[in-house]
Amino acid sequence: MRRRFSSASSSDDPYLERIRFEQVDELYRNMEVGVLGAFMGSIALAAGVIAFGDLSWTAAAAWMAGAVGCVSFHLAIKYFYRRVRNPEMAWRRWACGFTAAMLADGIGWGSATIFLVDRADAQILTLLVANTVAIGAVATCGSYMPAFLAIFLPITLLSGVWHATQGGTLHHAAAVLIGVFVVTMSRLAWLANANFIQRLRLHFEKEALAEEFRRQKEIAEEANLSKSRFLAAASHDLRQPIHGLGMFVGALARHPMNDEMRRLVENIEGSIDLMEGLFNALLDMSRLDAGVVKSHLQWFPIGPFLERVCQVNAEEALQKNLSFIQCSSTAIVYSDPVLLERILRNLVSNAVRYTDRGKILVGCRRRGQYLSLQVWDTGRGIAVGEQDRVFQEFYQAGTSEPHRDKGLGLGLAIVKRLAILLDHPLELSSELGRGTAFKLLLPATCQEATSTPATLSLAPCFAPSALILVIEDAFTAREAMRDLLTSWGYDVIVAASRADMLARITQCPSPPDLILCGYRLQGETMGVDLIRSLHAEYNEDIPAALIIDDATSDGVQAAREARIAVLSKPIANSKLRAMIGNLMNKPRASDQAEYAA
Repeated sequence: MRRRFSSASSSDDPYLERIRFEQVDELYRNMEVGVLGAFMGSIALAAGVIAFGDLSWTAAAAWMAGAVGCVSFHLAIKYFYRRVRNPEMAWRRWACGFTAAMLADGIGWGSATIFLVDRADAQILTLLVANTVAIGAVATCGSYMPAFLAIFLPITLLSGVWHATQGGTLHHAAAVLIGVFVVTMSRLAWLANANFIQRLRLHFEKEALAEEFRRQKEIAEEANLSKSRFLAAASHDLRQPIHGLGMFVGALARHPMNDEMRRLVENIEGSIDLMEGLFNALLDMSRLDAGVVKSHLQWFPIGPFLERVCQVNAEEALQKNLSFIQCSSTAIVYSDPVLLERILRNLVSNAVRYTDRGKILVGCRRRGQYLSLQVWDTGRGIAVGEQDRVFQEFYQAGTSEPHRDKGLGLGLAIVKRLAILLDHPLELSSELGRGTAFKLLLPATCQEATSTPATLSLAPCFAPSALILVIEDAFTAREAMRDLLTSWGYDVIVAASRADMLARITQCPSPPDLILCGYRLQGETMGVDLIRSLHAEYNEDIPAALIIDDATSDGVQAAREARIAVLSKPIANSKLRAMIGNLMNKPRASDQAEYAA
């Protein structure tokens, strides 16, 4: 312990100043107990020696005046200490003041054992009270050794030296006992002081470790957010080549080729579809983790919303010979339609993917002021022990290794994050081998929409011999769109900017049948504004779709407000084809924003 205290006093100790201040602060915290205890002892001593008849009233008054002066001085310096704004900056001065007060107390009590009384019995009482005060100093002043020694040594050494210089066995025995008492109590005070310092050092080291841990945690979180922000910011540049690649392969598939070439192209298309799904999932996760996805809550009818989402997945369900049931609803809910659509698409596509036989049911149920949006399937089900883990990233139920051909296991992780963002409670119930049900609780009104389609119908794939205007500033995406649409039998006009578009459409005698336009074009031209200007130019509500880089961006909201359909890159060829057919077969005055492929 002695070695530890020595290290605490070393100038190399990074915590030395803080330890010294805490030692001094401990003195002032414990001051009242020690000072008032000593004052009560001085009163008791004066009363006792007066009773013995060995102290005059004048001397007793002088003794009590000194005791009151000491108490007043202690309380005064504590008062000023507590009023100082930053006492830690001048702890040495406050330590010296306290130590000086303790030295005055020690000299007073030590002198009392020698000069206050003459009779032996009165001396014994005085010595007993004085040494009791010295013992109390271990607890009240032990945190700072100079203050402890300032009161302890004068009390004990003055009386010890006096007894040693007196004749007689009794005085010599008292001197020896006082010496033993000095050594013992000094050692105890030293150990208490060392333990106090060690506790302070451990506390400061713990604080430093906690601060370092917090700093490292912030660095790690910032690195993770930087990664997520980078992916979110780079999504435009990353989406373009995948978007173009899918369209080039789609155009290539329309050309004559032998069986081996056909097999290779089909494999490429399958790989591109898988890459698009994984890419979109990773970017969605990065945007959610980076906190750049914001919700835009509004009231809207759930019926058309359900129809649109189910229409996208119904064809795949039919190919697997599954019964796909969509229950119509006239409810009006409060949510973000873009983010809610992302949730429902993930849930429905998961149901189709992991259901081998039976049926899939999508519908709603009233729950008071809420609407429970539900997706049921008769698929493989999820074991009870895995139901919490399926919402974790990169986890797929039923296997220790994820099926790479079916994604990275991010779909339900995205669903969970979006549900939390929208404050929509999500419930999972499942039984292994019998199926799964997901239930999402949405705020709803008592009012109902005027009409909702009651049946699920698939739009024709496309309308041949139509003219499509494509406005896209990215060269690869523009050329890929031209080749793909041409291979499907459409007449296509492509343009890179507003000026380029105006130059090309002036040579066209008839208005386009469909407009596909990028969200932000060269020269900061907004695609929504360009589509509106074309509608005004032709005085006709030409079907149009806005091509955006991210399904959770502001472009979706802008398109919905302008009643324009939305396509997010990379666009699957099948979805593009279905969307074109859907738009061209709708009445021109319809709400195109109800469809977002």
